[in-house]
Amino acid sequence: MSGTSGTSTVTTEVVMPGPIEPAGLQVQARDLPAPAAGQVLLRMEATGVSFAEQQMRRGRYYDQPTFPFVPGYDVVGTAVAVGPRVAAETVGRRFAAITKIGGWASHLLIEAADLMPVPEGLDPAEVETLIINGITAWQMLHRTAKVRPGGTIVVLGANGGVGSVLVQIARAANMTVIGTAAARHHDAVRALGATPVDYRDADAYEQIRALAPEGVDAVFDHIAGENLVKSWKLLRKGGYLCVYGNAATVNDEGGNFWPTMALVSRLMLWNYLPNRRGASFFSIWAGKTITPKAFRARRREDLAQLLQLLADQEVKPQIAARFPLSAATDAMLLAESRTVMGKVVLTPDA
Repeated sequence: MSGTSGTSTVTTEVVMPGPIEPAGLQVQARDLPAPAAGQVLLRMEATGVSFAEQQMRRGRYYDQPTFPFVPGYDVVGTAVAVGPRVAAETVGRRFAAITKIGGWASHLLIEAADLMPVPEGLDPAEVETLIINGITAWQMLHRTAKVRPGGTIVVLGANGGVGSVLVQIARAANMTVIGTAAARHHDAVRALGATPVDYRDADAYEQIRALAPEGVDAVFDHIAGENLVKSWKLLRKGGYLCVYGNAATVNDEGGNFWPTMALVSRLMLWNYLPNRRGASFFSIWAGKTITPKAFRARRREDLAQLLQLLADQEVKPQIAARFPLSAATDAMLLAESRTVMGKVVLTPDA
């Protein structure tokens, strides 16, 4: 049972003890200390299962911590206690945070500076789908590729966590969207406002080219691999290729550092060639060390924009399923099945 008592808190958390199958996840309870200076104790209301955790359990996520650790890339929760140098009125307010690890817990300690306000009245699980996935989509579209209203983009994996948000915020900006997905998701992708293309078709890229014969303004590619050149060739002059994953290597053995570096180097070369196109590998963490205040301000601003779209019903969160925290194994299995639309969300146990 989780809860606060005196200056300590008992938290229930899911642990990755080492490279494991989903069944190897461990649920345990431990005492958390009182928040230190600048920290907030957050009671989790929703956290998510993303591609990052799927890679982490294999030991293949770039720059992941050493085992064992608690996964969980992002979280929504209510502040229940604060440490010194944190305003007392923080307690009782709802926040979101990108944690990279630690989110799969009933309670967790977070630096107050990393918290992003969440208005009351929103479903925490719906908000959860817009944190790492939404901020990634928003920053790639509006800050990296800088696609103008009226442009045309291609979203690979338009049924996924990032892809489904990206389609919607692009449509909210009056963009034309072509989205790849398995045929079973085409109706759902179409409902989001994109024209679907079956990525399993041998001529999928030719179909995209037929839909946008003059080229597209941006391609958002989380797969890379052997089709990366085809994504690049879809761009018009002035277009941008934004790569934010390397899913093609998901089943490879060994670490993912050198494959990622090779991919980044390739994109940098393309970016610097005099071809009037741009390319880069997107990282949600870029700028944190160099300009931390500006980095956090961008995150707060971008999430606020996304939550306004949610409040205005211009974005409909795609929740594939909700599981209690103790059922993290089942949640991981479903997320890895590649059969779902949107994001699998973990919520507190009853």
